[in-house]
Amino acid sequence: MGVSIHTLGGGEIAIPDDLVEQLRNSLRGQLVAPGEPAYDEARTIWNAMIDRRPALVARCLTASDVATAVRFARENSLLTSVRGGGHNIAGNAVVNGGFMIDLSPMRSVQVDPARRTARVDAGATLADVDRATQEHGLATPLGINSTTGIAGLTLGGGFGWLSRRLGLTSDNLLSADVVNAAGERLRASATENEDLFWGLRGGGGNFGVVTSFELALHSVGPTVLAGLVVHPLEDAKDVIGFYRQFAPDTPEELAVWFVMRKAPPLPFLPAEWHGREILVLAACYTGTIADGERILEPLRRFGHPIADVIGPQPFTAWQTVLDPLLTPGMRNYWKSHDFLDIDDGLIDVFTDFARRLPDDQTEIAFAQLGGAINRLTNADSAYARRDAQYLMNVHGRWSDAARDDAVIGWARALFNAAAPYSTGSVYVNFLTGDEEDRVRAAYGANYERLVALKNRYDPTNLFRVNQNIRPTTYNYSIPSAGEIRPTV
Repeated sequence: MGVSIHTLGGGEIAIPDDLVEQLRNSLRGQLVAPGEPAYDEARTIWNAMIDRRPALVARCLTASDVATAVRFARENSLLTSVRGGGHNIAGNAVVNGGFMIDLSPMRSVQVDPARRTARVDAGATLADVDRATQEHGLATPLGINSTTGIAGLTLGGGFGWLSRRLGLTSDNLLSADVVNAAGERLRASATENEDLFWGLRGGGGNFGVVTSFELALHSVGPTVLAGLVVHPLEDAKDVIGFYRQFAPDTPEELAVWFVMRKAPPLPFLPAEWHGREILVLAACYTGTIADGERILEPLRRFGHPIADVIGPQPFTAWQTVLDPLLTPGMRNYWKSHDFLDIDDGLIDVFTDFARRLPDDQTEIAFAQLGGAINRLTNADSAYARRDAQYLMNVHGRWSDAARDDAVIGWARALFNAAAPYSTGSVYVNFLTGDEEDRVRAAYGANYERLVALKNRYDPTNLFRVNQNIRPTTYNYSIPSAGEIRPTV
Protein backbone atom coordinates (compact mmCIF):
# COMPACT_ATOMS: atom_id res chain seq x y z
CA MET A 1 0.00 0.00 0.00
CA GLY A 2 2.81 2.42 0.86
CA VAL A 3 2.96 5.87 2.41
CA SER A 4 1.57 8.80 0.43
CA ILE A 5 3.90 11.80 0.72
CA HIS A 6 4.35 15.20 -0.95
CA THR A 7 7.24 15.82 -3.33
CA LEU A 8 9.41 18.82 -4.15
CA GLY A 9 7.58 19.16 -7.46
CA GLY A 10 4.24 19.75 -5.77
CA GLY A 11 2.85 16.31 -6.44
CA GLU A 12 2.43 13.22 -4.33
CA ILE A 13 4.00 9.78 -4.48
CA ALA A 14 3.49 6.51 -2.64
CA ILE A 15 6.63 5.22 -0.93
CA PRO A 16 6.41 1.39 -0.96
CA ASP A 17 6.19 -0.27 2.43
CA ASP A 18 9.43 -2.14 1.90
CA LEU A 19 11.33 1.14 1.37
CA VAL A 20 9.72 2.62 4.46
CA GLU A 21 10.79 -0.41 6.49
CA GLN A 22 14.27 -0.23 5.00
CA LEU A 23 14.56 3.37 6.19
CA ARG A 24 13.14 2.45 9.59
CA ASN A 25 15.67 -0.34 10.05
CA SER A 26 18.60 1.85 8.96
CA LEU A 27 18.03 4.45 11.69
CA ARG A 28 19.35 4.25 15.22
CA GLY A 29 16.49 6.56 16.08
CA GLN A 30 12.83 6.13 15.16
CA LEU A 31 10.75 6.47 12.03
CA VAL A 32 7.22 7.42 13.00
CA ALA A 33 4.01 7.91 11.04
CA PRO A 34 0.56 9.25 11.97
CA GLY A 35 -1.03 7.21 14.73
CA GLU A 36 2.24 5.79 15.99
CA PRO A 37 3.79 6.53 19.41
CA ALA A 38 5.93 9.69 19.48
CA TYR A 39 4.31 11.09 16.31
CA ASP A 40 2.35 13.86 18.03
CA GLU A 41 5.32 14.68 20.26
CA ALA A 42 7.52 15.10 17.19
CA ARG A 43 5.11 17.31 15.25
CA THR A 44 4.09 19.55 18.17
CA ILE A 45 6.19 22.69 18.38
CA TRP A 46 6.32 25.87 20.48
CA ASN A 47 3.87 27.97 18.43
CA ALA A 48 0.38 26.46 18.79
CA MET A 49 -0.73 28.17 15.57
CA ILE A 50 1.28 25.50 13.74
CA ASP A 51 -0.72 22.27 13.53
CA ARG A 52 0.75 20.28 10.67
CA ARG A 53 0.90 16.56 10.00
CA PRO A 54 3.97 15.15 8.22
CA ALA A 55 3.58 11.84 6.42
CA LEU A 56 6.78 10.50 7.99
CA VAL A 57 9.11 11.70 10.75
CA ALA A 58 12.70 10.52 11.11
CA ARG A 59 13.65 11.07 14.75
CA CYS A 60 17.43 11.06 14.50
CA LEU A 61 19.88 10.06 17.22
CA THR A 62 23.14 10.48 15.29
CA ALA A 63 24.68 12.37 12.39
CA SER A 64 24.57 9.11 10.45
CA ASP A 65 20.81 9.01 10.96
CA VAL A 66 20.58 12.53 9.57
CA ALA A 67 22.67 11.59 6.51
CA THR A 68 20.46 8.55 5.92
CA ALA A 69 17.31 10.67 6.19
CA VAL A 70 18.64 13.34 3.83
CA ARG A 71 19.60 10.73 1.23
CA PHE A 72 16.12 9.21 1.49
CA ALA A 73 14.56 12.66 0.97
CA ARG A 74 16.80 13.45 -1.99
CA GLU A 75 16.45 10.09 -3.72
CA ASN A 76 12.66 10.33 -3.53
CA SER A 77 12.47 14.11 -4.12
CA LEU A 78 10.44 14.60 -0.94
CA LEU A 79 9.18 17.88 0.45
CA THR A 80 11.30 18.01 3.61
CA SER A 81 11.46 20.03 6.80
CA VAL A 82 14.09 19.98 9.55
CA ARG A 83 13.30 20.36 13.24
CA GLY A 84 15.84 21.45 15.82
CA GLY A 85 14.30 22.87 18.98
CA GLY A 86 10.95 23.52 17.27
CA HIS A 87 10.86 27.11 18.53
CA ASN A 88 10.88 29.07 15.26
CA ILE A 89 7.91 31.44 15.05
CA ALA A 90 7.14 30.54 11.41
CA GLY A 91 6.81 26.82 12.22
CA ASN A 92 9.23 25.73 9.51
CA ALA A 93 10.14 22.66 11.57
CA VAL A 94 6.99 20.90 10.39
CA VAL A 95 5.62 20.29 6.90
CA ASN A 96 2.14 19.07 6.02
CA GLY A 97 2.15 15.76 4.18
CA GLY A 98 5.91 15.76 3.72
CA PHE A 99 9.00 14.27 5.36
CA MET A 100 10.27 15.70 8.64
CA ILE A 101 13.83 15.23 9.89
CA ASP A 102 13.67 15.64 13.65
CA LEU A 103 16.92 16.49 15.44
CA SER A 104 15.36 17.10 18.86
CA PRO A 105 16.58 13.78 20.35
CA MET A 106 20.19 14.89 19.69
CA ARG A 107 20.92 16.97 22.82
CA SER A 108 24.48 16.24 23.89
CA VAL A 109 26.65 19.15 25.11
CA GLN A 110 30.36 18.44 25.60
CA VAL A 111 32.42 21.20 27.24
CA ASP A 112 36.20 21.46 26.99
CA PRO A 113 37.00 23.98 29.78
CA ALA A 114 40.71 24.05 28.90
CA ARG A 115 40.07 25.07 25.28
CA ARG A 116 36.96 27.03 26.25
CA THR A 117 34.78 25.36 23.66
CA ALA A 118 31.56 23.39 23.62
CA ARG A 119 30.43 20.82 21.06
CA VAL A 120 26.63 21.03 20.98
CA ASP A 121 24.25 18.67 19.19
CA ALA A 122 21.61 20.27 17.00
CA GLY A 123 18.63 19.27 19.15
CA ALA A 124 19.98 20.93 22.29
CA THR A 125 18.18 23.85 23.89
CA LEU A 126 19.68 26.96 25.42
CA ALA A 127 19.04 25.47 28.86
CA ASP A 128 21.12 22.42 27.93
CA VAL A 129 24.03 24.63 26.87
CA ASP A 130 23.87 27.02 29.83
CA ARG A 131 23.64 24.16 32.32
CA ALA A 132 26.75 22.46 30.94
CA THR A 133 28.89 25.56 30.40
CA GLN A 134 28.07 27.34 33.68
CA GLU A 135 29.43 24.36 35.61
CA HIS A 136 32.80 25.77 34.53
CA GLY A 137 31.92 29.48 34.87
CA LEU A 138 31.71 29.73 31.07
CA ALA A 139 29.05 30.77 28.57
CA THR A 140 28.46 31.71 24.97
CA PRO A 141 25.98 34.36 23.77
CA LEU A 142 22.54 32.80 23.45
CA GLY A 143 18.94 33.99 23.42
CA ILE A 144 16.55 34.88 26.25
CA ASN A 145 14.21 31.87 26.46
CA SER A 146 15.83 28.67 27.71
CA THR A 147 13.56 26.39 25.66
CA THR A 148 14.83 27.84 22.36
CA GLY A 149 16.80 25.43 20.16
CA ILE A 150 20.49 26.08 19.60
CA ALA A 151 20.33 25.17 15.90
CA GLY A 152 17.84 27.72 14.62
CA LEU A 153 19.20 30.38 16.95
CA THR A 154 22.80 29.99 15.74
CA LEU A 155 22.02 29.60 12.05
CA GLY A 156 19.95 32.81 12.07
CA GLY A 157 22.53 34.82 14.05
CA GLY A 158 21.44 34.58 17.67
CA PHE A 159 21.53 37.45 20.19
CA GLY A 160 20.80 37.92 23.86
CA TRP A 161 22.08 39.37 27.10
CA LEU A 162 25.75 38.68 26.30
CA SER A 163 25.81 39.85 22.69
CA ARG A 164 26.87 43.46 23.27
CA ARG A 165 29.94 42.11 25.06
CA LEU A 166 30.64 38.91 23.10
CA GLY A 167 28.83 39.17 19.77
CA LEU A 168 26.22 36.93 18.19
CA THR A 169 25.91 33.21 18.75
CA SER A 170 26.99 32.76 15.13
CA ASP A 171 30.03 35.01 15.73
CA ASN A 172 31.13 32.44 18.30
CA LEU A 173 30.72 29.47 15.98
CA LEU A 174 34.10 27.79 15.44
CA SER A 175 32.99 24.86 13.30
CA ALA A 176 29.89 22.96 12.29
CA ASP A 177 29.28 19.37 11.26
CA VAL A 178 26.91 19.42 8.30
CA VAL A 179 24.99 16.96 6.15
CA ASN A 180 24.69 18.47 2.68
CA ALA A 181 21.93 17.96 0.11
CA ALA A 182 23.69 14.84 -1.21
CA GLY A 183 23.63 13.25 2.23
CA GLU A 184 27.38 13.70 2.65
CA ARG A 185 28.87 14.65 6.01
CA LEU A 186 31.11 17.73 5.93
CA ARG A 187 32.81 20.01 8.39
CA ALA A 188 32.68 23.77 7.92
CA SER A 189 35.09 26.14 9.66
CA ALA A 190 37.47 28.99 8.92
CA THR A 191 39.79 26.46 7.23
CA GLU A 192 37.36 23.81 5.90
CA ASN A 193 34.63 24.53 3.37
CA GLU A 194 35.07 28.20 4.21
CA ASP A 195 32.30 29.44 1.92
CA LEU A 196 29.79 27.17 3.63
CA PHE A 197 31.02 28.34 7.03
CA TRP A 198 30.38 31.94 5.98
CA GLY A 199 26.83 31.08 4.94
CA LEU A 200 25.95 29.06 8.03
CA ARG A 201 26.63 32.08 10.25
CA GLY A 202 23.29 33.78 9.66
CA GLY A 203 22.03 32.11 6.48
CA GLY A 204 19.61 29.78 8.23
CA GLY A 205 19.07 26.16 7.25
CA ASN A 206 19.40 26.79 3.54
CA PHE A 207 22.65 24.92 2.85
CA GLY A 208 22.43 21.68 4.77
CA VAL A 209 21.50 20.11 8.07
CA VAL A 210 23.93 21.05 10.84
CA THR A 211 24.22 18.14 13.24
CA SER A 212 26.57 19.77 15.77
CA PHE A 213 28.04 23.17 16.56
CA GLU A 214 31.43 23.96 18.08
CA LEU A 215 31.07 27.20 20.03
CA ALA A 216 33.62 29.46 21.73
CA LEU A 217 33.11 29.96 25.46
CA HIS A 218 33.94 32.94 27.68
CA SER A 219 34.13 33.67 31.40
CA VAL A 220 30.66 34.70 32.54
CA GLY A 221 29.18 34.64 36.02
CA PRO A 222 28.28 32.39 37.63
CA THR A 223 26.70 35.42 39.36
CA VAL A 224 25.55 38.47 37.40
CA LEU A 225 23.72 41.67 38.32
CA ALA A 226 20.32 41.43 36.65
CA GLY A 227 16.65 42.06 37.13
CA LEU A 228 13.66 44.28 36.36
CA VAL A 229 12.53 47.83 37.02
CA VAL A 230 8.78 48.25 36.50
CA HIS A 231 7.11 51.58 35.66
CA PRO A 232 3.49 52.57 35.01
CA LEU A 233 2.72 52.85 31.30
CA GLU A 234 1.64 56.46 31.86
CA ASP A 235 5.31 57.27 32.52
CA ALA A 236 6.54 55.41 29.44
CA LYS A 237 7.41 58.45 27.33
CA ASP A 238 9.63 59.88 30.04
CA VAL A 239 11.23 56.53 30.85
CA ILE A 240 11.96 55.69 27.22
CA GLY A 241 13.28 59.21 26.73
CA PHE A 242 15.71 58.65 29.58
CA TYR A 243 16.59 55.18 28.25
CA ARG A 244 17.39 56.75 24.86
CA GLN A 245 20.03 58.93 26.53
CA PHE A 246 21.30 56.28 28.95
CA ALA A 247 21.67 53.17 26.76
CA PRO A 248 24.17 54.33 24.06
CA ASP A 249 26.86 55.28 26.59
CA THR A 250 26.71 52.13 28.70
CA PRO A 251 29.58 49.60 28.66
CA GLU A 252 29.26 46.47 26.56
CA GLU A 253 28.94 44.33 29.68
CA LEU A 254 25.46 45.80 30.10
CA ALA A 255 22.34 45.12 28.05
CA VAL A 256 19.07 46.90 28.87
CA TRP A 257 15.86 46.02 27.08
CA PHE A 258 12.30 47.14 27.70
CA VAL A 259 8.90 45.51 27.40
CA MET A 260 5.45 47.11 27.28
CA ARG A 261 2.62 44.79 28.33
CA LYS A 262 -0.04 44.15 30.96
CA ALA A 263 1.41 43.21 34.31
CA PRO A 264 1.36 39.48 35.05
CA PRO A 265 0.62 38.44 38.65
CA LEU A 266 4.25 38.51 39.76
CA PRO A 267 4.82 38.31 43.52
CA PHE A 268 6.92 41.50 43.65
CA LEU A 269 4.18 43.62 42.01
CA PRO A 270 1.41 45.10 44.15
CA ALA A 271 -1.84 43.23 43.53
CA GLU A 272 -3.57 46.39 42.31
CA TRP A 273 -1.17 46.50 39.35
CA HIS A 274 -1.89 42.98 38.11
CA GLY A 275 -3.46 43.19 34.65
CA ARG A 276 -2.63 46.89 34.18
CA GLU A 277 -0.36 48.30 31.46
CA ILE A 278 3.29 48.67 32.47
CA LEU A 279 6.73 49.33 31.03
CA VAL A 280 9.43 46.95 32.25
CA LEU A 281 13.16 47.65 31.99
CA ALA A 282 15.17 44.42 31.98
CA ALA A 283 18.92 44.72 32.65
CA CYS A 284 21.83 42.31 32.78
CA TYR A 285 25.40 43.32 33.70
CA THR A 286 28.15 40.70 33.46
CA GLY A 287 31.07 42.62 34.92
CA THR A 288 31.69 42.98 38.64
CA ILE A 289 28.66 43.47 40.86
CA ALA A 290 30.09 46.69 42.30
CA ASP A 291 30.60 48.19 38.84
CA GLY A 292 27.13 47.11 37.80
CA GLU A 293 25.53 48.74 40.83
CA ARG A 294 27.27 52.01 40.02
CA ILE A 295 26.44 51.93 36.29
CA LEU A 296 22.79 51.01 36.77
CA GLU A 297 22.15 53.46 39.61
CA PRO A 298 20.89 56.34 37.36
CA LEU A 299 18.48 54.01 35.56
CA ARG A 300 17.14 52.60 38.81
CA ARG A 301 16.49 55.95 40.48
CA PHE A 302 14.84 57.59 37.46
CA GLY A 303 11.12 58.27 37.74
CA HIS A 304 8.71 56.54 40.07
CA PRO A 305 9.01 52.79 39.55
CA ILE A 306 6.41 50.39 40.90
CA ALA A 307 9.11 47.80 41.63
CA ASP A 308 12.88 47.37 41.39
CA VAL A 309 14.12 43.78 41.65
CA ILE A 310 17.63 44.14 40.23
CA GLY A 311 20.22 42.23 42.22
CA PRO A 312 22.93 39.56 42.08
CA GLN A 313 21.67 36.21 40.81
CA PRO A 314 22.97 33.11 39.03
CA PHE A 315 23.33 33.63 35.31
CA THR A 316 21.46 30.36 34.68
CA ALA A 317 18.52 31.71 36.69
CA TRP A 318 18.46 34.96 34.71
CA GLN A 319 18.49 32.99 31.47
CA THR A 320 15.17 31.41 32.51
CA VAL A 321 13.50 34.50 33.96
CA LEU A 322 11.23 35.00 30.93
CA ASP A 323 10.34 31.33 30.50
CA PRO A 324 7.02 31.58 32.39
CA LEU A 325 5.87 34.23 29.90
CA LEU A 326 6.99 32.18 26.88
CA THR A 327 5.71 28.70 27.59
CA PRO A 328 4.85 26.42 24.65
CA GLY A 329 1.27 25.79 23.61
CA MET A 330 0.13 29.38 23.04
CA ARG A 331 -0.74 31.05 19.75
CA ASN A 332 2.03 33.43 18.62
CA TYR A 333 2.44 35.98 15.83
CA TRP A 334 5.42 38.32 15.57
CA LYS A 335 6.40 41.40 13.58
CA SER A 336 9.86 42.95 13.82
CA HIS A 337 11.90 46.00 12.80
CA ASP A 338 15.48 47.22 13.28
CA PHE A 339 16.34 50.78 14.35
CA LEU A 340 19.41 53.00 14.49
CA ASP A 341 17.93 55.26 17.19
CA ILE A 342 14.71 55.96 19.07
CA ASP A 343 12.76 58.76 17.44
CA ASP A 344 10.12 60.73 19.33
CA GLY A 345 7.60 59.49 16.78
CA LEU A 346 8.53 55.88 17.53
CA ILE A 347 7.97 56.47 21.26
CA ASP A 348 4.53 57.85 20.41
CA VAL A 349 3.75 54.73 18.36
CA PHE A 350 4.80 52.43 21.18
CA THR A 351 2.80 54.21 23.86
CA ASP A 352 -0.27 54.49 21.63
CA PHE A 353 -0.36 50.78 20.83
CA ALA A 354 0.58 49.73 24.37
CA ARG A 355 -2.60 51.42 25.61
CA ARG A 356 -4.70 49.05 23.49
CA LEU A 357 -3.00 45.70 23.81
CA PRO A 358 -5.28 43.03 22.32
CA ASP A 359 -4.50 40.36 24.92
CA ASP A 360 -3.03 40.12 28.42
CA GLN A 361 -0.10 38.06 27.08
CA THR A 362 0.74 40.26 24.09
CA GLU A 363 3.70 42.62 24.41
CA ILE A 364 6.04 45.03 22.64
CA ALA A 365 9.65 44.01 23.24
CA PHE A 366 12.57 46.32 22.47
CA ALA A 367 16.14 44.97 22.55
CA GLN A 368 19.45 46.81 22.75
CA LEU A 369 22.06 45.62 20.22
CA GLY A 370 25.35 47.31 19.26
CA GLY A 371 28.68 46.72 20.97
CA ALA A 372 30.54 43.63 19.80
CA ILE A 373 27.83 42.89 17.22
CA ASN A 374 28.84 46.03 15.35
CA ARG A 375 32.57 45.34 15.38
CA LEU A 376 32.25 42.87 12.51
CA THR A 377 31.08 43.95 9.07
CA ASN A 378 28.19 42.66 7.00
CA ALA A 379 30.73 40.92 4.74
CA ASP A 380 32.23 38.86 7.59
CA SER A 381 29.30 36.43 7.70
CA ALA A 382 25.86 35.95 6.22
CA TYR A 383 24.34 37.98 9.07
CA ALA A 384 23.79 41.41 7.54
CA ARG A 385 22.38 43.71 10.25
CA ARG A 386 25.61 44.96 11.81
CA ASP A 387 24.58 48.60 11.97
CA ALA A 388 21.32 48.02 13.89
CA GLN A 389 21.36 49.43 17.43
CA TYR A 390 17.92 48.29 18.52
CA LEU A 391 15.30 45.74 17.57
CA MET A 392 11.54 45.70 18.08
CA ASN A 393 9.62 42.45 18.34
CA VAL A 394 5.86 42.88 18.32
CA HIS A 395 5.02 39.74 20.20
CA GLY A 396 1.39 38.79 19.67
CA ARG A 397 0.55 35.97 22.07
CA TRP A 398 -2.86 34.58 23.02
CA SER A 399 -4.75 31.34 23.66
CA ASP A 400 -8.15 31.59 21.98
CA ALA A 401 -8.19 31.04 18.19
CA ALA A 402 -11.26 33.27 18.00
CA ARG A 403 -8.92 36.20 18.77
CA ASP A 404 -6.57 35.52 15.84
CA ASP A 405 -7.78 38.40 13.70
CA ALA A 406 -7.75 40.90 16.56
CA VAL A 407 -4.21 40.15 17.72
CA ILE A 408 -2.70 39.71 14.26
CA GLY A 409 -4.39 42.89 13.04
CA TRP A 410 -3.04 44.85 16.01
CA ALA A 411 0.49 43.51 15.43
CA ARG A 412 0.43 44.39 11.74
CA ALA A 413 -0.90 47.88 12.43
CA LEU A 414 1.87 48.52 14.97
CA PHE A 415 4.46 47.18 12.53
CA ASN A 416 3.21 49.56 9.81
CA ALA A 417 3.13 52.54 12.17
CA ALA A 418 6.74 51.90 13.28
CA ALA A 419 8.06 51.31 9.76
CA PRO A 420 8.96 54.96 8.97
CA TYR A 421 11.47 54.96 11.85
CA SER A 422 13.13 51.63 10.97
CA THR A 423 16.18 50.71 8.90
CA GLY A 424 14.21 48.36 6.64
CA SER A 425 16.25 45.36 7.75
CA VAL A 426 14.92 42.52 9.89
CA TYR A 427 16.18 39.63 12.00
CA VAL A 428 15.55 36.47 9.98
CA ASN A 429 14.66 34.38 13.06
CA PHE A 430 11.74 36.72 13.80
CA LEU A 431 10.11 36.42 10.36
CA THR A 432 6.69 34.78 10.40
CA GLY A 433 5.37 32.41 7.76
CA ASP A 434 3.67 35.21 5.80
CA GLU A 435 6.81 37.33 5.32
CA GLU A 436 8.62 35.60 2.47
CA ASP A 437 8.93 38.98 0.79
CA ARG A 438 11.22 40.18 3.63
CA VAL A 439 13.89 37.46 3.29
CA ARG A 440 15.93 39.64 0.94
CA ALA A 441 15.69 42.52 3.45
CA ALA A 442 17.05 40.21 6.15
CA TYR A 443 20.21 39.58 4.13
CA GLY A 444 20.66 42.93 2.39
CA ALA A 445 23.84 43.14 0.31
CA ASN A 446 24.70 39.54 1.22
CA TYR A 447 21.68 38.12 -0.56
CA GLU A 448 23.25 37.51 -3.99
CA ARG A 449 26.28 35.86 -2.40
CA LEU A 450 23.90 33.58 -0.50
CA VAL A 451 22.09 32.70 -3.73
CA ALA A 452 25.43 31.68 -5.25
CA LEU A 453 26.12 29.55 -2.20
CA LYS A 454 22.67 27.98 -2.50
CA ASN A 455 23.37 27.21 -6.16
CA ARG A 456 26.51 25.36 -5.08
CA TYR A 457 25.32 23.44 -2.03
CA ASP A 458 21.59 22.94 -2.64
CA PRO A 459 20.83 23.57 -6.33
CA THR A 460 17.55 21.61 -6.24
CA ASN A 461 16.34 23.50 -3.15
CA LEU A 462 15.86 20.37 -1.09
CA PHE A 463 16.14 22.56 2.01
CA ARG A 464 13.31 24.92 1.18
CA VAL A 465 10.99 24.73 4.19
CA ASN A 466 12.70 27.70 5.85
CA GLN A 467 13.14 31.41 5.23
CA ASN A 468 14.19 30.34 1.80
CA ILE A 469 17.03 31.58 -0.35
CA ARG A 470 16.03 30.23 -3.74
CA PRO A 471 18.69 28.87 -6.08
CA THR A 472 18.77 30.31 -9.58
CA THR A 473 20.47 27.30 -11.18
CA TYR A 474 18.61 24.03 -10.98
CA ASN A 475 21.67 21.90 -11.55
CA TYR A 476 20.85 18.44 -10.27
CA SER A 477 24.50 17.46 -9.82
CA ILE A 478 25.83 18.01 -6.31
CA PRO A 479 29.47 19.17 -5.96
CA SER A 480 31.76 16.18 -5.76
CA ALA A 481 33.85 15.22 -2.73
CA GLY A 482 36.82 16.72 -4.49
CA GLU A 483 35.13 20.11 -4.60
CA ILE A 484 33.73 19.96 -1.07
CA ARG A 485 36.02 18.55 1.61
CA PRO A 486 34.17 15.85 3.54
CA THR A 487 34.62 15.11 7.21
CA VAL A 488 37.28 12.47 7.75
